[in-house]
Amino acid sequence: MPRVAQRQDRVSLRLSPQSKQKLERAAAYLDKTLTDFVIDVALQKAETVVREHEMIALTAEEWARFQDLLLDPPEPNERLRRALAEHGRILRP
Repeated sequence: MPRVAQRQDRVSLRLSPQSKQKLERAAAYLDKTLTDFVIDVALQKAETVVREHEMIALTAEEWARFQDLLLDPPEPNERLRRALAEHGRILRP
């Protein structure tokens, strides 16, 4: 089945001939075009990096503590009261 190109943006890369040959060889092993191979690998890596920076993983103990604090939060201390007052002062027109 022929592939229909749906790409609209372009990225240009400069790399050594050895790097290009290695990428082409790897793409050929997977029966992919160089473009498809590079996009697939880059998106896999991007997903990993984004997940590492945007996801928080808690142990069972940490999760239980988090839930306890949500259900029964501590009383605000003076530092928090000052921060909230400052926040309100800044945001009021």
